[in-house]
Amino acid sequence: MRRVVFNQKGGVGKSSIASNLAAISADRGLKTLLIDLDPQCNSTHYLLGRDTNTGERDIGVFFAQTLSFRGRGRRKLQDYTTPTPFTNLDVIPSNPELGDIMSQLETKHKIYKLRDGLESLRGYDAIYIDTPPAFNFYTMSALIAADSCLIPFDCDEFSRQALYTLIENVEETRADHNEELEVEGIVVNQFQPRASLPKRLVEELQEEGLPILDSFISSSVKMRESHDKGLPLVHMAPKHKLTEEFVTLFELLHPGFSVKPTTEDVEEKA
Repeated sequence: MRRVVFNQKGGVGKSSIASNLAAISADRGLKTLLIDLDPQCNSTHYLLGRDTNTGERDIGVFFAQTLSFRGRGRRKLQDYTTPTPFTNLDVIPSNPELGDIMSQLETKHKIYKLRDGLESLRGYDAIYIDTPPAFNFYTMSALIAADSCLIPFDCDEFSRQALYTLIENVEETRADHNEELEVEGIVVNQFQPRASLPKRLVEELQEEGLPILDSFISSSVKMRESHDKGLPLVHMAPKHKLTEEFVTLFELLHPGFSVKPTTEDVEEKA
């Protein structure tokens, strides 16, 4: 399954959701890959640490090589994967310079290169793609390459208005480029059950028939602590309520999946 996590509004928890679902997937025994297409590199830093040197193994170098006419010597997408300290979990890191080559990639019509790269990729049971907070070349590349799309929603009116445009963009991409793409659901993030506004917004979206997933992710300082330590929640606080909410979301996306979590210790990051 190739799953893209996308919202063109920033600050809605894309990287947190993508990284934590990928970490749970790996912990459940699935060989998992996370691809970070966001030049902010949040998922990369979360899973590898801020000081990790990945050399020439990042998604920016992968896209840059497609601009060359020399086919010989080109590396496959597999060559850009980097193992994380967590069992079964690899990442293709992002690069802050992704924006510098975007116009060239658009001009040379390289929009299908990620899809083609994933077609040749072997050995992964699950792939998560984190995207930039914009509907641009990299987001379209991800939607074209994916089987499904998860949409984070952070319960405010601005997010609600952006949601309608986002769904239209996804539907248009499906019609024009990827008929197999489906909106898997809207993930309600940073939910405050005692506040009236979030509850009202969610109820209204449900009444409109939008695919709101039944598992909500609460607002919690534990997420910031997880970012600071560079440890996904399933490894930092496996019994915490927030972790359990992510596990419930994972199980909702994988009905009937019964592989037990691994018991191996996580290597401590340098």
